[in-house]
Amino acid sequence: MLENIKNEIVDVADFPIPGVNFKDISHLLKSKHFKEAIILMGEKVAIPDYWIGIESRGFIFASALSMHYGGGLVLCRKKGKLPPPKIALDYQLEYGTDTLEIKPGQGNAVIVDDVLATGGTMNAAEQLASNAGYTVTDKLVLINLKFLNSDTSVKSIIEYE
Repeated sequence: MLENIKNEIVDVADFPIPGVNFKDISHLLKSKHFKEAIILMGEKVAIPDYWIGIESRGFIFASALSMHYGGGLVLCRKKGKLPPPKIALDYQLEYGTDTLEIKPGQGNAVIVDDVLATGGTMNAAEQLASNAGYTVTDKLVLINLKFLNSDTSVKSIIEYE
């Protein structure tokens, strides 16, 4: 099952900039193996009250996990995309800052995204979710690019060393 999923992920050299090897998941999303990926991801964690999807591709995986396993969906959005009430957090990027926003709430939550690269956005989402009242029980991604991060603990079904 895992090999089928890996075969649907296509490497795109020099995208979006020279030197970056982009992991294109669009082939997986349109294949029958997408459901297999969701099942394997969900088996990695205890089913939470909420799946928190990070904009934008995290929405896809968090939504599917919510539909398959149960639990609500919470969106972790970029600045200016949520109406009030909302909680915001500014965080540091490699070349500047960004802002994430989330609706306040309570309950156990798993933060979900498609790929973990450096971990900055995932770490910010975890802090934001905690600030907003959620108890973060896990962080989950389809792909962990382990060679780019060292201080973010996540669960994944695919790892690239």
